[in-house]
Amino acid sequence: MTSQPNNIVAGSLRETPVGIIAGAGGFPFLVAEGARRQGRSVVIIGLRGLADPDLQSLADVFRWFGIGRLGGWIRFLRRHRVNQAVMAGWVRKTDMYGRFRMLSLMPDWTTARLWFFGLKDKRNDTVLGAVADVLAKKNIHLDDCVRYCTDALAPEAVLTDRAPSAEQWKDIRFGWNIAKEMGRLDIGQSVAVKETEVIAVEAIEGTDRMIERAGDLCSRGGWILIKAAKPNQDMRFDVPTVGPDTIEKLHRHGGRVLVIEAGTTVIIERERMLEMARRLQITVVGWSGRGTEADRQPEAG
Repeated sequence: MTSQPNNIVAGSLRETPVGIIAGAGGFPFLVAEGARRQGRSVVIIGLRGLADPDLQSLADVFRWFGIGRLGGWIRFLRRHRVNQAVMAGWVRKTDMYGRFRMLSLMPDWTTARLWFFGLKDKRNDTVLGAVADVLAKKNIHLDDCVRYCTDALAPEAVLTDRAPSAEQWKDIRFGWNIAKEMGRLDIGQSVAVKETEVIAVEAIEGTDRMIERAGDLCSRGGWILIKAAKPNQDMRFDVPTVGPDTIEKLHRHGGRVLVIEAGTTVIIERERMLEMARRLQITVVGWSGRGTEADRQPEAG
Protein backbone atom coordinates (compact mmCIF):
# COMPACT_ATOMS: atom_id res chain seq x y z
CA MET A 1 0.00 0.00 0.00
CA THR A 2 1.44 3.37 -1.00
CA SER A 3 2.12 5.79 1.82
CA GLN A 4 0.73 9.28 1.34
CA PRO A 5 0.73 12.18 3.81
CA ASN A 6 -2.67 12.58 5.46
CA ASN A 7 -3.88 9.49 3.64
CA ILE A 8 -7.00 7.79 5.03
CA VAL A 9 -7.11 4.05 4.40
CA ALA A 10 -10.75 3.05 4.52
CA GLY A 11 -12.01 -0.30 5.73
CA SER A 12 -15.08 -1.80 7.35
CA LEU A 13 -14.91 -1.05 11.08
CA ARG A 14 -16.04 -3.73 13.46
CA GLU A 15 -17.43 -2.84 16.87
CA THR A 16 -15.36 -1.06 19.56
CA PRO A 17 -12.30 -0.10 17.52
CA VAL A 18 -8.93 0.24 19.21
CA GLY A 19 -6.93 3.38 18.47
CA ILE A 20 -3.16 3.17 18.19
CA ILE A 21 -0.97 6.28 18.33
CA ALA A 22 2.11 4.89 16.64
CA GLY A 23 5.65 6.15 16.96
CA ALA A 24 8.83 4.54 15.65
CA GLY A 25 9.97 0.95 16.00
CA GLY A 26 8.30 -2.43 16.04
CA PHE A 27 6.12 -2.01 19.13
CA PRO A 28 3.07 -0.64 17.23
CA PHE A 29 3.08 -3.80 15.08
CA LEU A 30 2.84 -6.00 18.20
CA VAL A 31 -0.10 -3.97 19.50
CA ALA A 32 -1.95 -3.92 16.16
CA GLU A 33 -1.43 -7.63 15.52
CA GLY A 34 -2.52 -8.51 19.05
CA ALA A 35 -5.67 -6.38 18.84
CA ARG A 36 -6.63 -7.95 15.52
CA ARG A 37 -6.13 -11.44 16.96
CA GLN A 38 -8.66 -10.49 19.62
CA GLY A 39 -11.15 -9.52 16.93
CA ARG A 40 -10.82 -5.76 17.38
CA SER A 41 -10.79 -3.30 14.51
CA VAL A 42 -7.80 -0.99 14.49
CA VAL A 43 -7.62 2.76 13.86
CA ILE A 44 -4.03 3.95 13.60
CA ILE A 45 -2.53 7.41 13.87
CA GLY A 46 0.92 7.23 12.30
CA LEU A 47 3.23 9.92 13.65
CA ARG A 48 4.80 11.42 10.55
CA GLY A 49 8.53 10.81 10.23
CA LEU A 50 8.44 8.12 12.93
CA ALA A 51 5.86 5.39 12.31
CA ASP A 52 6.57 2.64 9.79
CA PRO A 53 4.41 2.99 6.64
CA ASP A 54 3.87 -0.80 6.67
CA LEU A 55 1.52 -0.31 9.63
CA GLN A 56 -1.12 0.68 7.10
CA SER A 57 -1.56 -2.99 6.17
CA LEU A 58 -2.78 -3.72 9.73
CA ALA A 59 -5.21 -0.80 9.96
CA ASP A 60 -8.90 -0.62 9.25
CA VAL A 61 -8.38 3.13 9.15
CA PHE A 62 -5.02 4.91 9.02
CA ARG A 63 -3.94 8.52 8.88
CA TRP A 64 -0.64 10.36 9.17
CA PHE A 65 -0.39 13.17 11.72
CA GLY A 66 2.42 15.36 12.98
CA ILE A 67 3.56 14.81 16.55
CA GLY A 68 2.34 18.29 17.47
CA ARG A 69 -1.25 17.81 16.27
CA LEU A 70 -2.95 16.58 19.43
CA GLY A 71 -6.19 18.34 18.54
CA GLY A 72 -6.17 16.57 15.17
CA TRP A 73 -5.63 13.21 16.84
CA ILE A 74 -8.66 13.78 19.02
CA ARG A 75 -10.95 14.76 16.14
CA PHE A 76 -9.79 11.80 14.05
CA LEU A 77 -10.24 9.24 16.82
CA ARG A 78 -13.66 10.59 17.80
CA ARG A 79 -14.77 10.56 14.16
CA HIS A 80 -14.03 6.85 14.06
CA ARG A 81 -15.73 6.08 17.39
CA VAL A 82 -12.53 5.33 19.29
CA ASN A 83 -12.78 5.67 23.05
CA GLN A 84 -9.92 3.32 23.92
CA ALA A 85 -6.41 3.95 22.58
CA VAL A 86 -2.86 2.74 23.02
CA MET A 87 0.40 4.67 22.65
CA ALA A 88 3.19 2.52 21.22
CA GLY A 89 6.59 3.28 19.72
CA TRP A 90 9.22 5.86 20.50
CA VAL A 91 9.56 9.52 19.58
CA ARG A 92 12.64 11.71 19.36
CA LYS A 93 12.14 14.06 22.26
CA THR A 94 15.21 15.98 21.10
CA ASP A 95 13.09 17.25 18.18
CA MET A 96 11.13 19.29 20.71
CA TYR A 97 14.24 21.31 21.50
CA GLY A 98 15.57 21.86 18.00
CA ARG A 99 16.43 25.32 16.71
CA PHE A 100 13.38 25.48 14.43
CA ARG A 101 11.04 23.34 16.50
CA MET A 102 7.96 25.44 15.83
CA LEU A 103 8.43 25.06 12.07
CA SER A 104 9.19 21.35 12.22
CA LEU A 105 6.51 20.40 14.76
CA MET A 106 3.81 22.88 13.66
CA PRO A 107 1.81 22.38 16.87
CA ASP A 108 -1.92 22.99 16.81
CA TRP A 109 -3.53 25.09 19.53
CA THR A 110 -4.31 22.07 21.73
CA THR A 111 -0.67 20.98 21.71
CA ALA A 112 0.79 24.47 22.11
CA ARG A 113 -1.49 25.24 25.06
CA LEU A 114 -0.47 21.98 26.75
CA TRP A 115 3.28 22.32 26.04
CA PHE A 116 3.70 25.96 27.02
CA PHE A 117 1.02 26.45 29.67
CA GLY A 118 -0.18 23.06 30.93
CA LEU A 119 2.97 21.35 32.21
CA LYS A 120 4.85 21.80 35.47
CA ASP A 121 7.94 20.28 33.80
CA LYS A 122 8.82 18.48 30.56
CA ARG A 123 9.78 15.05 31.90
CA ASN A 124 8.25 12.07 30.11
CA ASP A 125 5.72 11.10 32.76
CA THR A 126 4.56 14.70 33.09
CA VAL A 127 4.11 15.19 29.35
CA LEU A 128 2.51 11.82 28.63
CA GLY A 129 0.28 11.99 31.68
CA ALA A 130 -0.96 15.41 30.58
CA VAL A 131 -1.64 14.09 27.06
CA ALA A 132 -3.60 11.22 28.61
CA ASP A 133 -5.65 13.71 30.64
CA VAL A 134 -6.48 15.79 27.55
CA LEU A 135 -7.56 12.66 25.68
CA ALA A 136 -9.65 11.45 28.62
CA LYS A 137 -11.56 14.74 28.70
CA LYS A 138 -12.69 13.88 25.18
CA ASN A 139 -13.66 10.32 26.24
CA ILE A 140 -10.57 8.73 24.70
CA HIS A 141 -8.91 6.67 27.40
CA LEU A 142 -5.34 5.39 27.11
CA ASP A 143 -5.07 1.69 27.85
CA ASP A 144 -2.21 -0.43 29.16
CA CYS A 145 0.10 -0.46 26.14
CA VAL A 146 0.96 -4.17 26.53
CA ARG A 147 -2.64 -5.33 26.88
CA TYR A 148 -2.60 -6.86 23.39
CA CYS A 149 0.94 -8.25 23.47
CA THR A 150 1.67 -9.55 26.96
CA ASP A 151 3.56 -12.49 25.43
CA ALA A 152 6.24 -9.98 24.32
CA LEU A 153 7.17 -9.11 27.93
CA ALA A 154 10.55 -10.35 29.11
CA PRO A 155 10.44 -13.37 31.44
CA GLU A 156 12.68 -13.68 34.48
CA ALA A 157 15.52 -15.85 33.18
CA VAL A 158 18.86 -15.88 31.47
CA LEU A 159 17.62 -15.72 27.87
CA THR A 160 20.84 -16.71 26.14
CA ASP A 161 23.15 -19.70 26.50
CA ARG A 162 25.60 -18.16 28.94
CA ALA A 163 24.81 -16.63 32.32
CA PRO A 164 26.66 -13.56 33.64
CA SER A 165 29.83 -14.21 35.60
CA ALA A 166 30.04 -13.47 39.32
CA GLU A 167 31.81 -10.20 38.56
CA GLN A 168 29.16 -9.25 36.03
CA TRP A 169 26.42 -9.96 38.57
CA LYS A 170 28.18 -7.65 40.97
CA ASP A 171 27.98 -4.91 38.32
CA ILE A 172 24.36 -5.78 37.54
CA ARG A 173 23.26 -5.38 41.15
CA PHE A 174 25.24 -2.16 41.44
CA GLY A 175 23.75 -0.71 38.26
CA TRP A 176 20.23 -1.94 38.94
CA ASN A 177 19.74 0.36 41.92
CA ILE A 178 21.01 3.31 39.91
CA ALA A 179 18.70 2.52 36.98
CA LYS A 180 15.70 2.28 39.29
CA GLU A 181 16.56 5.57 40.97
CA MET A 182 16.90 7.23 37.57
CA GLY A 183 13.46 5.88 36.73
CA ARG A 184 12.02 7.19 39.99
CA LEU A 185 13.32 10.63 39.06
CA ASP A 186 11.98 10.17 35.47
CA ILE A 187 15.37 10.89 33.92
CA GLY A 188 15.87 7.80 31.76
CA GLN A 189 15.60 4.02 31.64
CA SER A 190 19.15 2.82 31.02
CA VAL A 191 22.58 2.87 32.61
CA ALA A 192 25.91 1.46 31.40
CA VAL A 193 28.27 0.11 34.06
CA LYS A 194 31.61 -1.64 34.33
CA GLU A 195 33.63 -2.63 37.40
CA THR A 196 31.09 -0.94 39.69
CA GLU A 197 31.51 2.35 37.88
CA VAL A 198 28.84 4.23 35.95
CA ILE A 199 29.97 4.70 32.35
CA ALA A 200 26.89 6.51 31.00
CA VAL A 201 23.28 7.21 31.87
CA GLU A 202 20.35 7.77 29.54
CA ALA A 203 18.54 11.09 29.44
CA ILE A 204 16.76 12.88 26.61
CA GLU A 205 18.96 11.35 23.89
CA GLY A 206 17.47 7.85 24.23
CA THR A 207 19.03 4.42 24.68
CA ASP A 208 20.65 4.06 21.26
CA ARG A 209 22.65 7.27 21.53
CA MET A 210 23.55 6.47 25.12
CA ILE A 211 24.98 3.13 23.93
CA GLU A 212 27.11 4.99 21.39
CA ARG A 213 28.36 7.34 24.10
CA ALA A 214 29.15 4.44 26.45
CA GLY A 215 31.21 2.84 23.69
CA ASP A 216 33.16 6.06 23.19
CA LEU A 217 33.78 6.43 26.92
CA CYS A 218 34.73 2.78 27.48
CA SER A 219 36.75 1.91 24.40
CA ARG A 220 37.94 -1.39 25.91
CA GLY A 221 34.35 -2.62 25.86
CA GLY A 222 33.01 -5.29 28.18
CA TRP A 223 30.44 -3.04 29.82
CA ILE A 224 26.87 -3.90 30.86
CA LEU A 225 23.63 -2.19 29.83
CA ILE A 226 20.79 -2.27 32.35
CA LYS A 227 17.37 -1.12 31.18
CA ALA A 228 14.59 -0.96 33.76
CA ALA A 229 11.11 0.42 34.25
CA LYS A 230 10.27 3.15 36.70
CA PRO A 231 9.51 1.91 40.24
CA ASN A 232 5.84 2.80 39.73
CA GLN A 233 5.75 2.34 35.96
CA ASP A 234 2.60 3.64 34.27
CA MET A 235 2.00 0.83 31.80
CA ARG A 236 0.03 3.13 29.51
CA PHE A 237 3.20 4.59 28.04
CA ASP A 238 6.98 4.75 27.94
CA VAL A 239 7.58 1.10 28.87
CA PRO A 240 11.14 -0.14 28.24
CA THR A 241 11.58 -1.77 24.82
CA VAL A 242 14.46 -3.69 23.26
CA GLY A 243 14.97 -5.57 20.01
CA PRO A 244 17.51 -6.67 17.42
CA ASP A 245 18.69 -3.08 16.94
CA THR A 246 19.63 -2.94 20.63
CA ILE A 247 21.83 -6.03 20.27
CA GLU A 248 23.45 -4.71 17.11
CA LYS A 249 24.24 -1.40 18.83
CA LEU A 250 25.66 -3.13 21.90
CA HIS A 251 27.91 -5.33 19.77
CA ARG A 252 29.16 -2.40 17.72
CA HIS A 253 29.99 -0.33 20.81
CA GLY A 254 31.47 -2.95 23.11
CA GLY A 255 28.56 -3.94 25.37
CA ARG A 256 28.69 -7.57 26.54
CA VAL A 257 25.59 -7.99 28.72
CA LEU A 258 22.02 -6.69 28.40
CA VAL A 259 19.83 -6.79 31.52
CA ILE A 260 16.15 -5.95 31.10
CA GLU A 261 13.42 -5.81 33.68
CA ALA A 262 11.25 -8.92 33.65
CA GLY A 263 7.52 -8.35 33.35
CA THR A 264 7.74 -4.74 32.18
CA THR A 265 10.15 -4.74 29.21
CA VAL A 266 8.81 -5.42 25.72
CA ILE A 267 11.01 -7.54 23.45
CA ILE A 268 10.54 -6.82 19.75
CA GLU A 269 11.20 -9.80 17.45
CA ARG A 270 12.26 -11.93 20.39
CA GLU A 271 13.58 -14.97 18.49
CA ARG A 272 15.57 -12.86 16.06
CA MET A 273 16.97 -10.72 18.87
CA LEU A 274 18.09 -13.69 20.96
CA GLU A 275 19.56 -15.52 17.97
CA MET A 276 21.59 -12.41 17.18
CA ALA A 277 22.68 -12.11 20.81
CA ARG A 278 23.90 -15.71 20.87
CA ARG A 279 25.76 -15.28 17.60
CA LEU A 280 27.43 -12.08 18.80
CA GLN A 281 28.10 -13.57 22.27
CA ILE A 282 26.04 -11.02 24.15
CA THR A 283 24.35 -12.27 27.32
CA VAL A 284 20.70 -11.26 27.78
CA VAL A 285 19.01 -11.51 31.17
CA GLY A 286 15.46 -10.77 32.26
CA TRP A 287 15.52 -9.83 35.94
CA SER A 288 13.21 -8.29 38.50
CA GLY A 289 15.91 -7.25 40.95
CA ARG A 290 14.56 -9.80 43.45
CA GLY A 291 15.89 -13.30 44.04
CA THR A 292 18.74 -15.02 42.23
CA GLU A 293 17.20 -17.67 39.95
CA ALA A 294 18.02 -15.77 36.79
CA ASP A 295 21.76 -15.93 37.50
CA ARG A 296 21.78 -19.69 37.96
CA GLN A 297 20.18 -21.27 34.93
CA PRO A 298 19.72 -20.17 31.29
CA GLU A 299 16.16 -20.43 29.99
CA ALA A 300 15.43 -23.78 28.34
CA GLY A 301 15.31 -23.72 24.55
